[in-house]
Amino acid sequence: MIRKEVVTLTLIPALLLAGGCAQRPPHQEIADPLEPVNRAIYQFNDKVDEFVLKPVAEGYQRLTPKPVQKGVHNFFKNLEEPIVIVNGALQGKPRQAASDSARFFFNTTFGVVGLFDVATSMGHPKHREDFGQTFGAWGFGEGWYLVLPLMGPSTVRDTSGRLLSNQMDLVSQHEEVRERNSAIALRLVDTRAQLLDATRMRDAGALDPYLYTREVYRQYRWNLIHDGNPPLPDFEQFD
Repeated sequence: MIRKEVVTLTLIPALLLAGGCAQRPPHQEIADPLEPVNRAIYQFNDKVDEFVLKPVAEGYQRLTPKPVQKGVHNFFKNLEEPIVIVNGALQGKPRQAASDSARFFFNTTFGVVGLFDVATSMGHPKHREDFGQTFGAWGFGEGWYLVLPLMGPSTVRDTSGRLLSNQMDLVSQHEEVRERNSAIALRLVDTRAQLLDATRMRDAGALDPYLYTREVYRQYRWNLIHDGNPPLPDFEQFD
């Protein structure tokens, strides 16, 4: 039987080649040739969210004590640290990777398996790094915009990154099936609860939620790739 890891690794170069190797800033038009399909998937995701995810997340936020919510969120964010550490190193950020390693150690031990964030007060702030950002930092273009079933907005580049991240995800790779599924479900509820305010703002002000989500996602990812300091547009190219 062909191992899942091998299949994943062979898909990544093909996806990156399909996306192109030239970096493209967000002020240029995004490539969305699959927009009709993407919109259909977006509508499907929206209905699942409307009738399942959002009500569950709102109930969780309303009924669960704030300290418990914070602990759950910290726990899952702590489990992401190995991915953050590896990608920080791959992007040539050794000091950040060392700080993130210390953060993971302190929060896992003194923070009771990550329930408490003790590392931030010790000078080790939270960073966000993933393989999609690493591919972007290496110069790979974002490729086509994609809307993934139940997972939401992405690009060819970020989808490639997700395939790799999944192999390092401590939750997804947990062997005991019942514990793994329960953890995945709880993490999904926590993530959706964190996004309630953002989606309320989208629903209140967006004339076309699909376009709004697409552009916000793109700008968000561009900002992450450049660590909050994206380069200014080169307006000479429009002359």
